Amino acid sequence: MVRDILKQTEDKMSKAVEVVRQELVKIRTGKATTALLDGVKVEYYGSPVPLKQVANVSVLDVHTISIQPWEKNMVSPIEKAIIAANLGLNPVSDGTIVRVPIPPLNEERRRELVKLVKKFAEEGKVAVRNVRRDAIEHLKKSEKAEHFSEDERKRGETEAQKMTDKHIKDIDSLVTMKEKEIMEV
Repeated sequence: MVRDILKQTEDKMSKAVEVVRQELVKIRTGKATTALLDGVKVEYYGSPVPLKQVANVSVLDVHTISIQPWEKNMVSPIEKAIIAANLGLNPVSDGTIVRVPIPPLNEERRRELVKLVKKFAEEGKVAVRNVRRDAIEHLKKSEKAEHFSEDERKRGETEAQKMTDKHIKDIDSLVTMKEKEIMEV
């Protein structure tokens, strides 16, 4: 019973860390990465579809993303979708390929991005702590229902705290790497 609660706790905490990781990938650092365009949806025969379903997205060089549509008539909708996604990017097309230059970041923008990174990290940490709180409540209720002893509950709480510390440390290391990446000129 305690093991089941701890297993669920571990899964939920890992998901919280993964959400932070995914949010941090979307923050641009002045380097081209296809992940920047993951959230872009393109109008394709009346339906919004992910960009990767209508074109080949690749990195040309450190400062340029290349988008090769599978259908020539998709060049204009792809450009419009990137502009509409409000990523601060200006796509350029030559009629067959869309190139997205990634502008270098200025100092002020870097600081804003670091604040954003810290905000995502704090949200992730709060989520992890909430999972710990829920797990401890669950352990206490289960103990009262006499599913297991007080000693087992305390061991479970200690284990939940260890998981919390581990996952918060994971979030901190993600943030440290991302900050370094952002502040790198």
